[in-house]
Amino acid sequence: MKWTVGISKKADKQFKKLPELIQAAFILLAKEMEEYGPYRTNWSHYGKLRNSGDSYHCHISSGRPTYVVCWEITNKTIRLLEVYYVGTHENAPY
Repeated sequence: MKWTVGISKKADKQFKKLPELIQAAFILLAKEMEEYGPYRTNWSHYGKLRNSGDSYHCHISSGRPTYVVCWEITNKTIRLLEVYYVGTHENAPY
């Protein structure tokens, strides 16, 4: 059963401002999460965020600037997760 990947309004605005290559990397990550779930250990610096329940992040690019994606599992029963941040590592909410 596939996961439903939502994106918050704020993250959607952030996504639209990203360089094309970074947008493509995010789309690839979102497709992987939809197909295989939110636990993306194959992505760089993937990990659970401390003291955050079911929130995770990973890097979708390296170098300067480094871009990251943060998401939260909102409902495990119906397999729903929401991306709430996509942008530079410097501004990440953790």
